[in-house]
Amino acid sequence: MGRFAYNEPEWTGPSPPCRQRKETSVYTILPVPKQYAWGSNEHLQRLFHLPEVAREKPLAEMWYSGHPQSPSTVEIDGRAVPLTHAIGEDPDGMVGTRGVTQFGPQLPFLLKLICAQRPLSLQVHPVGFQARAGYNAENLRHVPLDAPERSFKDMNAKSEMVVALEPFQASVGFAGRSFALRNLEGLRSPVAQRMIRALQGNGAEGEFDAADRMLPVDAIVWPEHRKRVFRAFHTAVTAGCLDSGELRDDLLCSMRTADHERTRLACDFTLQAADAFPGDPSVLALLMMNPVQLEEGESVFLPTGVPHAYIHGMGAEIMTNSDNVLRAGMTVKYKDIPNLLHCVDCKPSSPVDPSDSRLAAFLAGDVVFYRPGVSEYVLAYGHVDAAHGPWPLVSRLARRYDRLVQQVTGHGYFPHRGPRVVVCTQGAVRCVSERDERILRQGDAVFVPASDGWAHVEPVAGGEAAPEGSYLMASTPF
Repeated sequence: MGRFAYNEPEWTGPSPPCRQRKETSVYTILPVPKQYAWGSNEHLQRLFHLPEVAREKPLAEMWYSGHPQSPSTVEIDGRAVPLTHAIGEDPDGMVGTRGVTQFGPQLPFLLKLICAQRPLSLQVHPVGFQARAGYNAENLRHVPLDAPERSFKDMNAKSEMVVALEPFQASVGFAGRSFALRNLEGLRSPVAQRMIRALQGNGAEGEFDAADRMLPVDAIVWPEHRKRVFRAFHTAVTAGCLDSGELRDDLLCSMRTADHERTRLACDFTLQAADAFPGDPSVLALLMMNPVQLEEGESVFLPTGVPHAYIHGMGAEIMTNSDNVLRAGMTVKYKDIPNLLHCVDCKPSSPVDPSDSRLAAFLAGDVVFYRPGVSEYVLAYGHVDAAHGPWPLVSRLARRYDRLVQQVTGHGYFPHRGPRVVVCTQGAVRCVSERDERILRQGDAVFVPASDGWAHVEPVAGGEAAPEGSYLMASTPF
């Protein structure tokens, strides 16, 4: 069977043989490809060794997924089974008793490899009660789950984290008022000037009444400066068409005269978005947001409600098991501005870096752990090299240290009681669990069930495989 099929799996056969597993218990998992206009014709195709025919359309995302609308398949005893069905047949073995108790019989996280060749939508993800309310409301209106105008695909809150595999650019969360004003003041656009008035609180009487009617319920306790951010953002996402030529000239001028690198980056990201979506006023919202430029291995965490837009680059994205996206602009897809405005977090804040380089991570070898502090997921990005492998004692110390931390704190550094997905991103690696092992080459991936206990990745010595390799390991934090 190939690495993946472009048709998402539809299971019509008998119950998969999960309860009577053979000794082989590390399962090949096949990603679900997603083709969107903002994707690449080259990067993911090269990583997954796709044929030339697959390069005719942009490939944006590869999902390692237990989401009911787009499940990956796993190969069990020579048969391809949707991961959702495999988990349903043996939830305790596949995701663990604790996982079932906490999240139900499902994979708690969704891992994606993504590549953005052009900016994608300005968006927000809902918190739990908003997701449940939106999902039920759309069901009452009989909106099909696969309808283009459907915003809430499930009832789950959605936070996410991205780790750069190559240089990666994004706009994340609202920056401080002075930063936003400095970026907007160089623009002649009437929309930008109105955003400035909103931020300064000196608009004409009634000018922002429409925005105030859209304030979320909890805005009753917001300080005034946060309401001003909301009014400026509302202005950007609801305004009419911009003069693209004038905006482009003003942004280029601002980039040439910028005194700060962050200002230059914000203008650059806005210019890229304006070129991709001519006339779209929502691109001006990027001038209010934190410009983030990640190098390989650097990361950023996006809590629910935080507005964001990916601009360019390739990365690994891990999130709760949700496909809820509320879009405000910079897209050809459905925009749900009212729901987005009710979910958006208008508190200015700095981007969150969840990487963890503490002692236990060091003992594991060349690996960085990313722990955003949520219950559903953690991610590791590592590198192994047979020619310069770690001292064998290191692995034993890592296991012992992890057990000690587990006894003292109730949770370890190395997740081993939940489901894991391991993806080889370069060269070759060996994935070893307590019951099985598998050599992975670039583009290969395996699902390690909770029942397999402690698992790690090591180099492949000798043979035809590459002596070094890089990998991602997604898991729950227990």
